[in-house]
Amino acid sequence: MLRVGIIGFGRMGITHFSILGNHPDVQIVSVCDTHSFMRKNAEQYFHVKAYSDYVKMLDEMELDCVLIATPTATHKETVECALRHQLHVFVEKPFTLSPDQGRELVSLAQEGNLVNQVGYVVRFNDVFMKVKTLLDSKAVGDLLSFRMEMNGPTVLRDAKSSWRSKGESGGGCLYDFASHGVDLVNYLVGAPDRVTGAVLQSIHSAHVEDALCTTYLYRNGLWGNLMVNWSDASYRKPMYRFEVLGRDGKIIADMHAYKVFFRYEPTTEGFSMGWNQRYITDFAEPVRFYLRGFEFTRQLDYFIDCILGRSQCGVSSFASALETDTVIARIRENAHEEERGEKWIA
Repeated sequence: MLRVGIIGFGRMGITHFSILGNHPDVQIVSVCDTHSFMRKNAEQYFHVKAYSDYVKMLDEMELDCVLIATPTATHKETVECALRHQLHVFVEKPFTLSPDQGRELVSLAQEGNLVNQVGYVVRFNDVFMKVKTLLDSKAVGDLLSFRMEMNGPTVLRDAKSSWRSKGESGGGCLYDFASHGVDLVNYLVGAPDRVTGAVLQSIHSAHVEDALCTTYLYRNGLWGNLMVNWSDASYRKPMYRFEVLGRDGKIIADMHAYKVFFRYEPTTEGFSMGWNQRYITDFAEPVRFYLRGFEFTRQLDYFIDCILGRSQCGVSSFASALETDTVIARIRENAHEEERGEKWIA
């Protein structure tokens, strides 16, 4: 049994607790949270040791790995402490607030030969895994352009008292919401060679952005747009839409279905020329425990399997999350250059 500790017992911490609490190879033995209400209830109802200080928890408890679900600004020091305790680490997205912080943590994890993963859960969605397979096999030929769109009703008023309203804490649409879209593009088609035309827009928030758009450029001629808005009240919950055009066809996908168009008779088995529609219910692989979506269980089971040597590590690793952090930093830098009217330089 792997002995697991959870640092940060809010919405995501409780989600992870529920999923791993049902894992046959896991025993959750401790949690850490700054709120006494959460600690009291964790001890009373879940029968785990609760701490207010994660350093004390890591010093006192015999653990194999930790899950970290705290505000982004705390990730660097918390992950570093866990790695120095020789623990495998799963940390919520985004990885860190700067590529420099991320590079330090990547090196520490590699030096300790420790399993490491960041919670970019959409990489484990059944639809986007299928889309990734199609793109890797060049099913629609060489890629020409794409559009990654995210919308949701996350912020419909200024969250003045929340860390999400403070950029230095990791708040704002780019870090806290759009990072999923940035990472999904990296996963599906690769990180861009250049970011240009970036715009960060405040809608309700006084000090952080609520929407953004930018253009990605690639040396091979591929280009794409990223458009994200977390203050769109017309949506009931977050929506992802990815559209990519290739020389031989097109793919359009969201979290629930995808359709692919082939100009010619395809060599890919199970498809025909023209439009082909596939719903997630046609091909989704069931998981052992359902909460919020198959992908949430799949990502944590993958983390545990990597620790136990049952899967090859690498999906959503610290290294891949560092690439995402780097693109996020480029978007923010380019947006500030555009505001100042400066010419973007590669």
